[in-house]
Order: sequence, then structure tokens, then C-alpha cells
Amino acid sequence: MSVAACASESLLAATDCEALRALCGDRVRFREPIAPYTSWKIGGPADACITLEDRGQLAEVMRFCLRRGVPWFVLGSGSNLLVGDGGIRGLVLRLAGSFAEIEVALEDECVVVRAGSSASMPLLTAKAASFGALGVDSLAGIPGTVGGSLRMNAGTDREIGDFAREVWIQSPAKPDPHLANLRFGYRHTTLGTDAIVSRVTLCFERGDEAAVRARMRERLVRRKDTQPIAQPNAGSCFRNPEGDKAARLIEAVGAKGWREGGAEVSALHANFINNLGDATAEDVATLLARMRRAVYDRFGVELVLEVHLIGTFISAERSAARLTTLVRDARS
Repeated sequence: MSVAACASESLLAATDCEALRALCGDRVRFREPIAPYTSWKIGGPADACITLEDRGQLAEVMRFCLRRGVPWFVLGSGSNLLVGDGGIRGLVLRLAGSFAEIEVALEDECVVVRAGSSASMPLLTAKAASFGALGVDSLAGIPGTVGGSLRMNAGTDREIGDFAREVWIQSPAKPDPHLANLRFGYRHTTLGTDAIVSRVTLCFERGDEAAVRARMRERLVRRKDTQPIAQPNAGSCFRNPEGDKAARLIEAVGAKGWREGGAEVSALHANFINNLGDATAEDVATLLARMRRAVYDRFGVELVLEVHLIGTFISAERSAARLTTLVRDARS
């Protein structure tokens, strides 16, 4: 059996599928395409995709994963993510229902936001700004969810970790919600890979509502003018190296407009790769490697990925076509 054929097989046994149907009913879908759920619109199918409405349902699935040793991955808004053409083995969990709730209140002259992990960051920032939350404009325009933003400590001049008061998590080993003690760094937290953000409490100093909303509008207009937000992409591909900008380095090596299949380095922002309509994960990964190599060769700077690569980066059809070409070329 070929590697590509193995990669296309599900990790779930028939007994796993039966148990999941009994546990989740019609909230589980098998061999579900993931591309429609990602901002890049790229990615093969998951062995199983499960929609979870509350923390109790999530706890049940966590216990199932622990008992049966099944790998899992939480898919938020699908931004900042490249899913392989071969799909994702194991379970993909999509959090909905109470996980998407947002509550904003004034407490002791602070704007306090309580939100589930799948709550929309654009909606959260808009609601917080209407209460005069100082600093929330630094989170404006982030396209993802609260949980994803927290895991990567998203933000601009200030980051979401600056405002985090409480973070509740769940995991296979401790499936019920419990408080986490986290540290935050640039595009990084100490949140474990086996932990799922369940809900968070953010706290902002309170300022003038009109002034905060005005700063939000300015940020959003600037993003619209400088980033290709109308095309499928995953935002910035590489982290900024210390003291510099990844986009400046990538533009300096002439990468704007580089193409690989259906993927293209944006002409508007060099740290973005756009899906022109039929891009594969292989196309994007090839461009990422080419950009990284060009910057290193010219500047000696090793760019670090900001996007996360998930799943199997093997396409049986494309691999077979490539193999046929190699054999033909070798014989000619």
C-alpha cells in the first residue's frame, strides 16, 4: 500500500464511528471537507467533524478521546491555518452554541468581557468599544475567534494576553472546565497542546466611548487599505523578526506576485498569500518555503511561521502525477 493511500485512510475504526454516532447523533459528520471552514478555503476532509454546543458535550468528547486514544483538533474560524490536502486524521471539533456567547458589563470602572472560545473577535471588539474599552482597538480586525486569538496571543501594539483576567480550559485528562495559569509572549502562550480554551474573561480600563470607536474605525480603515482582506488568505504568514517586519524583508527579495499553482504572494501586502480560486495546500506550502529561503539567502534571517500547518500534506492525485512526470523525464 502506497504512502498516499495510507494517508487517505481514516484512523477511526468502525466501533469508533458507532460510538461517536451514539454520543453525538447528527452533530457528527464523517469525511467532512474542511476547506469551506477555513479562511484560505483550502484543505482535505476530516475523519470526523463534530459540532459541540456546550461545555458538557465537549467534556463527553474529551473523555471519548482519552478512552480510545483518538487525536483531535479544535477548528475555530479557520483563520491563521493551512490544512493539508490529505485532510485531518481523527476528530475536528467545532464549538458553537454557548461557546459563541459574549457578555459585556461595567465593573469598578472597568469594561469586563466574558466570552466563549468560539466567540467572534470582530463582534467582541465592537461590543467592548461601545462600552469605551481602552486598548480594544489593538485587537480590531482580527478575523478569528477568542480561543484562537488567545492561543496565539494575537494583537498589534497590545495583545489579547494584556487584557486576560481568567482563562478556563478543558482537556482529555481534565474534561470539565477549570482555570488555567498562563503566561503570554509574542504570538505565544503557555497553553498546552492538549488544552481547549473554554471561556475567557477580559478586563479593559474604561475610557470615552466615542474616542474608542473612532480609533477602532481608523484601525479598520488602515487594515482595509493595506491588506488584501477581500481575497481568501490566512493573514500574515510569518512572524515579524525582532526589530524588523517580515513583509519588508519578503518585499525586498521581490516576492510580491510570486505564484505557485493557484496561490500568489499578495501585491498589496508581501506577508499575505492569496488563494486565487484553486490553490492547494501544496501550492501554499511551496510558496512559504520559497519566501523563507529567499529571505534567509539575502538577509540571513530565519522567518518563523505565524500560520499553523495542520493535517496531511499529501495529495494522492498530485503525487501520482508528479511521479509519472519524474519517471517520464528519467526515461527520456
